[in-house]
Amino acid sequence: MNRKLTIMPCLDMINGRVVKGVNFVNIKDAGDPVECCRAYCAAGADELAMLDITATVEGRKTMLEVVRKVADAVTVPFTMGGGISSVAAAEEVLKAGANKVSTSSAVFRHPEMIGEMVKELGADKVTVAIDVAQNAAMPSGYEVFIDGGRTATGKDAIEWAKQVNDYGVACILPTSKSTDGVRTGYDLPLIRKIREITDASVVASGGAGTMVHFAEAAEAGADVLLAASVFHFHMIGIPELKSFLASRGLPVRL
Repeated sequence: MNRKLTIMPCLDMINGRVVKGVNFVNIKDAGDPVECCRAYCAAGADELAMLDITATVEGRKTMLEVVRKVADAVTVPFTMGGGISSVAAAEEVLKAGANKVSTSSAVFRHPEMIGEMVKELGADKVTVAIDVAQNAAMPSGYEVFIDGGRTATGKDAIEWAKQVNDYGVACILPTSKSTDGVRTGYDLPLIRKIREITDASVVASGGAGTMVHFAEAAEAGADVLLAASVFHFHMIGIPELKSFLASRGLPVRL
C-alpha cells in the first residue's frame, strides 16, 4: 500500500441532526453536526463525510446552511452528500464550503452526470457512493440500491463500479447494506472486488465494530476507513485506532 490511510468519521443527518441507524433503519439521534465535527477534528480525524440521508427521497437539495456552519468549524477536508442531483447542485455545495461532493442515486439514473461533474468540478472533488446488498442472482453477488438504500435496481454492483471508474472519479464509496451499523466487520469481499477494478481511492463503509475490522479493510484494499457509530458513541478513539493500525504496519497519518 503506497497511500496513507484516511480515517473518516461519517455523520449521517436528518433535519440537520446527526443520526445513526442499523442496516439503514432504526435511526438514533447522535448530536449536533457542528459540535460533532469540531470534536472529530480535535480527535485527529483525517477527513469527514456528511450525508443528508433523506434529501433524495424527500426530493430536496442538501442543507446548505449546515454545510456553511460545518465549513466554518472544521480544520480537515469534508465530503458532503445527499440530494446532489445536478452539476449545479454540486457546485452550490462546494461554494458553501464542502471540499468534495458525494453522489449516488442521481448519477445512477443519469450516468453521464459523472463525466460532467469530473469535467466541471475536477476529479478530486467527486465521490460516487454505491449502496449495495448481497444478491446471489447478480454475477458479482452484489446488487446496487438507490434512494438511501430503499430501491433495488437489478444492476450488478461491480459492473456499475466499473462504469463509474471509467468516468475518472477519484473516489468510490461502496456501502454494504448487510453490514451497515451492525459492527461485525466490513464487507471484505466487496472491498476486494471494487479494488480490483479501480485505481481510485476505495472507501470501506458499513460494519466497523473493532479496531481489527479497520485493519482488515485496509488489508483488503481500502484507502479510506469510514465509520460512524463506533466513533459517535466513543467505542473507539481515533488516536488509539491510528496507533493500532501503525502497529500492524499500515501507513497512517499520525
